[in-house]
Amino acid sequence: MSKKAKKFLSYYKPYLPLFFADMFFALLAAGISLVYPMIVRYITNNVITGTNITESVPTIIKLIFLMVGLLILEYISNFFISYKGHIMGAKMEYDMRNDIFEHYQKLSFNFFDNQKTGQLMTRITNDLFDITELCHHGPEDIVISIIKFVGAFVILIQINLPLTMIVFAFLPLMFFFALKMRKKMSRAFRRNRERVAEINAQIEDNISGIRVVKSFANEPSEIDKFHEGNSRFVESKRNSYWHMATFHSGLSMFTGLINVAVIAGGGLFIAHEIIDVADLLTFMLYINNLVDPVKKLISFTEQFQNGMTGFDRFYEILSIEPDIVDRSGAITMKDVKGDIEFNNVSFKYDGTNTEVFKNINLHVNAGDYMALVGSSGVGKTTLCSLIPRFYEVSEGNIKIDGIDIRDIKLRSLRQKIGIVQQDVYLFAGTVMDNIRYGKQDATEEEVVEAAMNANAHEFIMELPEGYNTYIGQRGIKLSGGQKQRLSIARVFLKNPPILIFDEATSALDNESEKVVQDSLEKLARNRTTFVIAHRLSTIKNAEKILVLTEEGIEETGTHEDLMEVDGIYASLYRLAYEKDLEKHM
Repeated sequence: MSKKAKKFLSYYKPYLPLFFADMFFALLAAGISLVYPMIVRYITNNVITGTNITESVPTIIKLIFLMVGLLILEYISNFFISYKGHIMGAKMEYDMRNDIFEHYQKLSFNFFDNQKTGQLMTRITNDLFDITELCHHGPEDIVISIIKFVGAFVILIQINLPLTMIVFAFLPLMFFFALKMRKKMSRAFRRNRERVAEINAQIEDNISGIRVVKSFANEPSEIDKFHEGNSRFVESKRNSYWHMATFHSGLSMFTGLINVAVIAGGGLFIAHEIIDVADLLTFMLYINNLVDPVKKLISFTEQFQNGMTGFDRFYEILSIEPDIVDRSGAITMKDVKGDIEFNNVSFKYDGTNTEVFKNINLHVNAGDYMALVGSSGVGKTTLCSLIPRFYEVSEGNIKIDGIDIRDIKLRSLRQKIGIVQQDVYLFAGTVMDNIRYGKQDATEEEVVEAAMNANAHEFIMELPEGYNTYIGQRGIKLSGGQKQRLSIARVFLKNPPILIFDEATSALDNESEKVVQDSLEKLARNRTTFVIAHRLSTIKNAEKILVLTEEGIEETGTHEDLMEVDGIYASLYRLAYEKDLEKHM
């Protein structure tokens, strides 16, 4: 058995009692459906053929009560199958959705760099719906179909073997037709899923960037792009519906042919006294019990293709091994001072041959305030992203307090590092929720204290509901400076010994920048701090400034030292100074 099949079957394990109960009621319902035609045959052959009809009435009444009892039992069975069976499928879908979401949390930035959010969402929503139907209906349909088919086959042979053989002559043709359509339907359904994922990705991209769209008045262009993607989806649907129509109408045609053959054969057999009318009537009633399972089994191929296509996409994600994991024997860090070393560190992205930077050797003492400058694209953010292991070094190693970061548990490592980015991400929720994200068991007093330290308390209290104000998706109801101060408050609450400021003030106006800069400097006290600087005026007081190029660290020193050298940093500083002068003229 393949790993994928084992994984699929493993989702049944927690629900085996419910599964077996579902199978029991499926067997019961299938068995009851086989009894009705036998009762009809008994009535026509043994009850109403007698000379005294009055004597038959009590027997008929008893049989009616028997059929009503069977009907009630069949109702209970079908209700259990439909309700509890679907509940089982929904619980299995719940488990799968949990698994894939948890797996997303384990994957590194490398994975998400190459994926579209909408497509990842599709795999956790749409793809799993059909799996639920397969998990529930698949085993149940197979059991019911086999019982009905075998039972009907045995009974029909006892009624009339030649007529049964006429029916069975059509069945291989039906199966051949179904198998031929199976591959075409599989390809069509997979293409449908890919198109849905593309549409979801496009919608997510548009909604996330709706302000950019409107600022450029590009709504018609976005609508045209969506119409194009939507048209491709309709085209793929048209293709799949063509195959579905061929499939279902073909099955209906075969059923009709079987009925015609039975009527024609039965008529001839009655004429030659090979079969009587009562047996032909019973035979006709059993035809549905024979053909319906065949149709259900063949239709199951469609359900199977739908479900397994979704499971393939689900399993495809689960099969991706996280490339950044805890080493065996990794430790939990305690009492971190914040001494950091880069030893011959080089880095390149997966699937590329060009190194972003190489041979980085750097020692930052605990509590140092270090600035990182350089032209765009030289890897300043990437260099800092190696410290919390968002990416893995290609060569060399990074140590904190003399311990290789790969020997530290990821959760422990990242709990000791606070990051304030230029692009602040705030979650949909209240101000309190977003600050508390830095320490989820924090008290309200701790949250308020963190906000005060971040110079955020004053503006928070001016909001309609203070700390309980809902701030919208990505904090859309707040200004850039306010969002940045909330992100700083979040880090204050986390209270890490190591900080990374990634161009945290570059997108702010001068007034907001000053308030945020004060908050950042307050946060940085007595912590090892890396500042990726966009505005060089904000790092003049840094204890050490590193100038990064494609070749590595080109210059190191204080602002005064580097200006005196008159190298790359001096050129960048003068250029930035001239731009600031132009702005204020």
